[in-house]
Amino acid sequence: MAHQLNDMDKELFADLMQSMNEAVAIAKGEAEPSRVFTVAAPDVKTVREKTGLSQSAFAQMIGVKVKTVQNWEQHRRQPTGAAAALLTIFDREPETVMNVLHRAA
Repeated sequence: MAHQLNDMDKELFADLMQSMNEAVAIAKGEAEPSRVFTVAAPDVKTVREKTGLSQSAFAQMIGVKVKTVQNWEQHRRQPTGAAAALLTIFDREPETVMNVLHRAA
């Protein structure tokens, strides 16, 4: 028994195909993304000091190695991606994040 696509299914499929074609073009460098999101991480030492935690305790809380926190604080490395986003949230709402993470542990 063959399934026939209704107009809504056809429109959704066409949208998905267009999105996939655009993604391939962007990946190949043939097109620019319509928007790009970047998160610049705040100063890690300042953020950690707001929490009152040691480097070791802070590293454990956010799930990274102490050496990673040290590298961030000494500006040898920059947090990126999810780490940068988490640190931004920590910077803005340290008590809230600590309460949530303590409950999760």
